[in-house]
Order: sequence, then C-alpha cells, then structure tokens
Amino acid sequence: MRKISVGILGATGMVGQTIIRLMEDHPWFEVSEVAASERSTGKTYEEAMKNRWSASEEIPEGVRDMRLKDAKPGLDCDIVLSALDSSVASEIEKSFAKEGYPVSSNAKNHRMDEDIPLLIPEINHDHLELIERQRKNRGWKGFIITDPNCSTIHMCLALKPLIDSFGIEKVSVTTMQAVSGAGYPGVPSMDIIDNIMPFINDEEEKLETEPLKIFGSEKNAHIQNADIRISAQCNRVSVRYGHMEALSVKFSRKPDREEIIDSFKKFSPIKKLGLPSAPDRPVVYRKEENRPQNKLDLDIEGGMASVIGRLRECSILDYKFVVLGHNLVRGAAGAAILNAELLKAKGYLE
Repeated sequence: MRKISVGILGATGMVGQTIIRLMEDHPWFEVSEVAASERSTGKTYEEAMKNRWSASEEIPEGVRDMRLKDAKPGLDCDIVLSALDSSVASEIEKSFAKEGYPVSSNAKNHRMDEDIPLLIPEINHDHLELIERQRKNRGWKGFIITDPNCSTIHMCLALKPLIDSFGIEKVSVTTMQAVSGAGYPGVPSMDIIDNIMPFINDEEEKLETEPLKIFGSEKNAHIQNADIRISAQCNRVSVRYGHMEALSVKFSRKPDREEIIDSFKKFSPIKKLGLPSAPDRPVVYRKEENRPQNKLDLDIEGGMASVIGRLRECSILDYKFVVLGHNLVRGAAGAAILNAELLKAKGYLE
C-alpha cells in the first residue's frame, strides 16, 4: 500500500517534534514535508533543531535532512498536520483548506466553528459529517478538522463511558497542568519553581465549552450541544509532562462504584476501525489508592490513554476521581495523528 504523504506545519515546536517522533515507521503515513517560521526556512530540520530537539530519541533519519519550507500551500503532501501556534494558525490553515488540503489541526482557532469537527474518535467520529457542510459553506476543496484542548481530551475520555452508561448532569474539574503545556521554552523557571500558578489563559473556558460540542448530537450537519454543566479551575504546576485532573460528577442515575469501574474497563468503541495509533484501552483504571502518578503512569498505552484512579463517593455531587493524561501525546500530537487516521479509515483521504 502506498503510504499517505504528510506535511507538518509548525514542525520545530514541541507538538511538531512529537508528531515527527510518533510518525516514525507509521504503517499508513510518511512525513514528506516540514514547514515552520521564516527564521527556519531553508535549513535542514537537523540544523534548525540544534539545541531544541526535546526528545530522548534521535531525530528520525527520514526527516533529519529535509529542508524546512514556508507554511503555505504548495507543499507536496496529501494531508497537513498543523502544530502551529494559535497566533498564526487561523489564516494559514484556511489557506491550505482552500487549496484542497485536508488539515488536521491542533490549534484552538477553529475548534468552536459550527461547521468544523472537534474530534475525539472514540467519542464523536460521526461529527465528520460536518465536513461536507464546511466545504459547501466556504467553497473549499479541502477541509479542516480539529482536536480539542489537551485537558479537554483526557476529561472527555474519562466521562464518555459514564455518559453512555448512566448520564451526567454536572462536572466540577480542577486541573494540575504540566509546564510543557505552555510550549517551548514554557513557563519561566523563576515563575514556576517552588510554585503553583492558579491561572492559564483561556484554559478554563475551553474545559467548560469544548466538551459540550464534543458530546453534542449531530443532526442535519449541525451540532446540538450536550446539556451538561461544567465548572473548571486550572493550575500550572512544576512537572514537565502530564496533566492531572480532579473531577467530581453528578449523574442522571447514580451507579454503584463497581458499575463505574466496569464501564471504564469495557470502553473501547473504535477498536474495529483498526486505527494504528488508537489505544486498546482508551481509559485505564488503577485500583491503587496512590495512583495514577506522572512518574509511573504517563506512558500507559504509549501515552494515548487517560489513566483514572481514586474513585470514591463525593459528599457534594455523586462521585469523584482523578484523571492523568499525556499532554503532548494524546493531548496534542497523537490526537492530530489519530484524527488523520480516522479520516483515512472513513474514506476522506482517497
């Protein structure tokens, strides 16, 4: 089978680097183009990444000598994965879609657009039907799909089996988010060492609004938001990778503890699609009272799972638990790749 060629926008940033690392030896895709800002254009990828490559593994051999190009249409690829910063992503991504490229975006800019899917394949792959409306509305040959905020992804994966089994009315969530979520070089050391920062720009709004679209129902190429109330408080903490979230949940029908754990264990809704990056267990429950932990659980299922623990009754709502997820893998780069795999499986990359 001919591999699908992939162009990566924002290839030198932390998310772009992670996409390149995860794409090495991918059975369906191969990186054919890398693009970044003007200061890197013309350099080989290895030259541009001198003192900036953040992974313990070496730069993949197939990408090392590629010349970085401008992030504009004309790239020789079948699909574009965008790891662009939100300050520049909007117009660049739209320019690619206008010229016929499918765009799988990690940026926040188009997540809440009515005709652009905000996708977590295990939850709402039926929202791909918005693509035809998007093309018709905008006169585009290509299209844009987006993955959600990193914390949103892990919270939604934890909530989906509970919504399906018992219904959810209210959620309160407090996050403890890694410094890598701020990109490279991240939060200044003098701000975060020996400190917790109780504010992350736009983060609480994303956690309170994005899930409503994700859990919404698609009818006639429109999304009707889910009827769930979410309250979020977001904090930056001094760990390198991994976002921890403490959730309290009010159910429509209060289950017992074992029913909840059983719903987590049985949740594997897209296994039949055979997506290479899809975890066998999208949610993993740890029974130990002191788990999950960043140091021990972050790389479960290759970093593509949401790891849950400390399930107990809540004296205000019904139950509370914690969720841990890799912010750069499932929360960003891996999500964009998985969404691209979904596009292929559903026939959008023919």
